[in-house]
Amino acid sequence: MRPDLAQLYDLHGLPRYTSYPTSSHFSASVRELDYQAWLKSFAGQQSASIYVHVPFCRSMCWYCGCHTSVTKRDEPIAIYAAGLRTEAYLVAEVVGQRQPISHIHFGGGTPTVMTAETFADLVGSLRYSFAVLPDAEIAVEIDPRMLSEPMAETLGYCGVNRASLGVQSFDPVVQRAINRLQSFGQTATSVDRLRRAGVGRINFDLLYGLPQQTVASCLDTVAKCLELHPDRISAFDYAHIPAFKKHQRKIDEFTPPDSVERYLQFETIAEALVDAGYVRVGIDHFALPHESLARARQEGRLKRNFQGYTDDCAGALIGLGASAIGRMQQGFVANAISAKDYLARIAEDRLATAKGYLLTEEDRFRAEIIERIMCDMAVDLSETSRRYGLDPKFAIIDRSRIDSLIADGVVVIENGRLSIVDGAEFLVRSVASAFDAHLPRCGAIHSRAV
Repeated sequence: MRPDLAQLYDLHGLPRYTSYPTSSHFSASVRELDYQAWLKSFAGQQSASIYVHVPFCRSMCWYCGCHTSVTKRDEPIAIYAAGLRTEAYLVAEVVGQRQPISHIHFGGGTPTVMTAETFADLVGSLRYSFAVLPDAEIAVEIDPRMLSEPMAETLGYCGVNRASLGVQSFDPVVQRAINRLQSFGQTATSVDRLRRAGVGRINFDLLYGLPQQTVASCLDTVAKCLELHPDRISAFDYAHIPAFKKHQRKIDEFTPPDSVERYLQFETIAEALVDAGYVRVGIDHFALPHESLARARQEGRLKRNFQGYTDDCAGALIGLGASAIGRMQQGFVANAISAKDYLARIAEDRLATAKGYLLTEEDRFRAEIIERIMCDMAVDLSETSRRYGLDPKFAIIDRSRIDSLIADGVVVIENGRLSIVDGAEFLVRSVASAFDAHLPRCGAIHSRAV
């Protein structure tokens, strides 16, 4: 553990690098016609993945940073699901053939807010429009407070084989502060229902840096999680942005913990999981040694996408739904953000493309460097530069940051290979940012943004 480094480097405001460039650089210059051309050029080349966004919940958790809204009625959700089915058909029509699909991920919001019948109809439409491979991973995000037994059975029937359960914290004091009361018993019941239904791969999502959260409560939450033996556990840093997410203003008198406290909370979680036999994957994921994510890390196949770390090596990502982002070989494409605008476009038999980004060759070069740093904690700058026909000196945008990181014992560069030293992995985003040509520079090496 290096709490001394946590005092020097504040990661607040740095990208999480789930894409490069980040979505803040997307613009309306990428249009529906561009997306159609990209889809046609990719058709049949290799397998693709699908991300399905469901922007509805039954209640609002005050910490939430997702594009979602609260509804108590089933009708708006059913109408939206009909839009998803239509969009899938429209995309397939543009592709011109049943595109092979290796991964499907339902995110939200709360995807299981759909009725069992609506969810089954949606999966059926995806299988009709695309060639979902027999060994495809089909994953769904779940709120354990609202998973009924019929819905769990439907997930198994539809071929869902991975479930990510939102846990955040089992501390009731923290739960009250963020408006998400969720007992251990509710979570255990959901896990049991999923496993009995054949959904055997279980992920838990945790947060640290929450209101009222302490190192001790983080450790207690991990201990409870371990009783349920999930295959993967992620631990994300809570982003308090009330200026953009107005519901976060309901969190009373909250001052985010400083970088040292956040570091201690996370490292407590990390050490407990490693001691329990989990493999540390990247900066915030942990997996059992036999798990596909751990194997991908060991074999150098780990990837980074909008859901975090993945072993998904598909050649394209098709985004379905409001605010969904896709990635094609030419660049990124994003749908209209609001469900109303999204459905209006789909009702006109149009793709819901609102913005995107056309990648340059330099973007691809920097994206590869940043992804390897984020996934492997190392990158061979000389080899990567050689393949792109570039001078390795061109790779580093912020030389002063790299020099500072070297001087502080965070990274070493030997024979053109950059590596992050053991114990400093939590600063990987600071290392990656030195290669980001799109990141605004404030002139500070040791950011003190909080």
